[in-house]
Amino acid sequence: MNETPTRVYAEIDLDAVRANVRALRERAPRAELMAVVKANAYGHGALACAKAAQEAGATWIGTATPDEALALRAAGVEGRIMCWLWTPGGPWQAAVEAGIDVSVSGMWALDEVRQAARAAGRTARVQLKADTGLGRAGCQPADWAELVGAAVAAQAEGTVEVTGLWSHFACADEPGHPSIQLQLTAFRDMLAYAEKEGVEPEVRHIANSPATLTLPESHFDLVRCGLAVYGVSPAPELGTPAELGLRPAMTLKASLALVKEVPAGHGVSYGHHYLTEAETTLALVPAGYADGIPRHASGRGPVLVGGKVRRVAGRVAMDQFVVDLDGDPAQAGDEAVIFGDAERGEPTAEDWARAADTIAYEIVTRIGGRVPRVYLGA
Repeated sequence: MNETPTRVYAEIDLDAVRANVRALRERAPRAELMAVVKANAYGHGALACAKAAQEAGATWIGTATPDEALALRAAGVEGRIMCWLWTPGGPWQAAVEAGIDVSVSGMWALDEVRQAARAAGRTARVQLKADTGLGRAGCQPADWAELVGAAVAAQAEGTVEVTGLWSHFACADEPGHPSIQLQLTAFRDMLAYAEKEGVEPEVRHIANSPATLTLPESHFDLVRCGLAVYGVSPAPELGTPAELGLRPAMTLKASLALVKEVPAGHGVSYGHHYLTEAETTLALVPAGYADGIPRHASGRGPVLVGGKVRRVAGRVAMDQFVVDLDGDPAQAGDEAVIFGDAERGEPTAEDWARAADTIAYEIVTRIGGRVPRVYLGA
């Protein structure tokens, strides 16, 4: 018997995931769409969200680590899967055998994937990543000719098929930032060189969620959408989810564990950073930083209880925090919505990001493994 958890749980609306994928496809109608499900689909559940995204028309699934990609394949996810965060000695052969596209940023990686392809007895699907200015993974322009030449040679010997050429923006969430056009120019130059040398990729891609939403000239053959798939705005400057045509997929809920009357001047939580100003009602929310509630939002994080948005009173502890109900009635078992959809009057992941001086990406992704996911629309 499947029962709804009562302590704290995350409702994941898969219909919202599907609707967001369709909305993003409309923003880039001439490109394919990759749904990025790294980090357990930004906390939403990689397997369920990958399947929902494919049902809505995503033709690629993206992960950071090879283990994430291999787990999806083992769970029955078919179609194109790409992963990009490799270290020496990684599971190259398993990825080759599973038909996963692997990213290569330098010669060491190309050498290892060629060896894995020989051992597997099949051609490796490889995507070459260009560093056009982000300064993380990716091949520098000065080394691009060497990497492309080696990849073309590997393709000629049959160990490698270069299926993609790609890069990543540094500041696409800041419309008008001068680096955006500089990176696009660098990407076009590096594409032109690779194609002149004989590379015929299936896909060329640089657009992430914000670029998908705001920069049509960056769409090329494929857009990679992460946070936007889950209905969270990738940057406040771009608009709210509703303004972008997106629906938040995660609603984090808890049941009040205790409600009690306390006198004026009563200290609340560690350090007594909060003292009640008058006789009031305190409610205990049984979720804390072990569940992903940011301690940095102590005293500021918004919670919907009894139809009103309250603030965390005092410090967030490992397993619990308190809200002051200002004397309003409540009882143990009543629902607290930690974040969800502003269109329903609920606090949002962005509200918590502001309270914790971070970004909404971190708020949803950090929701921990001991928080059950309850899937709607499965």
